[in-house]
Amino acid sequence: MGGYDFIIIGGGSAGSVVAARLSEDPAVRVLLLEAGPTDRHLFYHLPAGFAKMTKGIGSWGWETVPQRHMKDKVFRYTQAKVLGGGSAINAQIYTRGNAQDYDDWRQMGCAGWGYDDVLPYFRKAEDNDTYQNRFHGTGGPLGVSQPIAPLPICEAYFAAAAALGIPRNEDVNAESQDGVCYYQLTQRNARRSSAAMAYLAPLRGRRPNLVVRTGAPVRRLLVDRGRAGGVELMDGTRLEAACEVVLSAGAIGSPRLLQLSGIGPAADLEGLGIPVLHDRSGVGSNLQDHLDLYCICELSGPFSYDRYARPHWAALAGLQYLLTRKGPVASSLFETGGFWYADPDARSPDIQLHLGLGTGIEHGVASMPMGGITLNSCYLRPRSRGTVRLRSADPQTPPSIDPNYLQDPRDRACSIAGLRLTQEILAQAPLKPFVKTERLPGPEVRTDEDYFDYICTHSKTSHHCAGTCRMGPDPDAVVDIRLRLNGVAGLRVVDNSIMPTVISSNTNAAAIMIGEKAADMIRADNA
Repeated sequence: MGGYDFIIIGGGSAGSVVAARLSEDPAVRVLLLEAGPTDRHLFYHLPAGFAKMTKGIGSWGWETVPQRHMKDKVFRYTQAKVLGGGSAINAQIYTRGNAQDYDDWRQMGCAGWGYDDVLPYFRKAEDNDTYQNRFHGTGGPLGVSQPIAPLPICEAYFAAAAALGIPRNEDVNAESQDGVCYYQLTQRNARRSSAAMAYLAPLRGRRPNLVVRTGAPVRRLLVDRGRAGGVELMDGTRLEAACEVVLSAGAIGSPRLLQLSGIGPAADLEGLGIPVLHDRSGVGSNLQDHLDLYCICELSGPFSYDRYARPHWAALAGLQYLLTRKGPVASSLFETGGFWYADPDARSPDIQLHLGLGTGIEHGVASMPMGGITLNSCYLRPRSRGTVRLRSADPQTPPSIDPNYLQDPRDRACSIAGLRLTQEILAQAPLKPFVKTERLPGPEVRTDEDYFDYICTHSKTSHHCAGTCRMGPDPDAVVDIRLRLNGVAGLRVVDNSIMPTVISSNTNAAAIMIGEKAADMIRADNA
């Protein structure tokens, strides 16, 4: 048996932060366990490496169950399996959600989680290359930068949005989220700034009280007399935690491991032959995700990055990056977008846009042989709720992931409204010099039923899953407002699974904030 003060399961966006912050105290022994490999592969560091990520690199390779409200469509459900987690494989978009998202959490009883409470932790994490004000910080571990490789078509996109009355917004993480924008990116010096690179890499060889083990999947938590005291790895190794076990395996991985350990809905666990240590019906419930829809246009010239998929162009792009740190390799490919409304009476934008500077960038998305662009939209505040459940007591078996997309009719209506908005933007005059024709959905898609049929074929996850270990003050919540698991001492969950409701944007920045805030809570509770 090996002994540590804290064992953190999952070296992703939140887990990397917690490990780095707790180990700032040299008297504290911290072990970080990551099931996947290190992030040494070049694709994890080049911004455009994102194009390889949803196609299998650094992922568990899981899928959803057939979606019964979408004609049984099965979605590839990319979940990171690499040091750095989602921050090592995402499109590097730095958005925090809307201030009202966090104020809603506070109104739900999650004291200490309102916008004014979490903003200092966003600022603490940041090393922003553009802003230093009440919304943004500098000197933190996480590189946050303006994009350095936009194309002229991005400015035409802004003009097209303006033609519909959608303003330009220089900073969607400040006073207002409304409008189209260049997203800031988790990059530093034209390289990805993942949580692992930002928080862990600078400590390598300098902090002997922090041990990082990759290729170390956990089989189960060790719980004795109502207290978590350690973990058992897949190879049978047992490791002890004197203070706490911190579960940071993500909105799918965390409820999965809890259930494998006998913490979850009793009837489900008993049906799989798993001894029930703690009956907790909320574990794996309340799954929320943003469903991503897309409009694809063929271009009239080489105005996107599609041509760089060809070997000789790719070689030239690589050379340009080596010499100048600019060009296609320096692009996240989705650095332009914005926030607007499906429901004009919504309390804040309920649609997010991502302009892809190419086609076929993500798994399952069509590509245009002559080159094109992709404009994604997602409805930000879905009412549908899904589940994460075990299929088997065998930890090698993938979980049953059911986002339950479009279960609520409002989600369907607002999603279609967002897709119509993308078509309207791409049809505006400022984009006419670039756009040859719309290919998907195309002119034959006209009625709401046509759109529904289209999105049952052409849609994907936004990779923004959350909510499966819900935080709250009520006895049915999985964790309390200090992220301690209700009913099991010495165990805390720190990742996006604790969100009561998914935030209104990409979720990586919020995961890092949750890690920062949790680290302070853990230190205070173990002082």
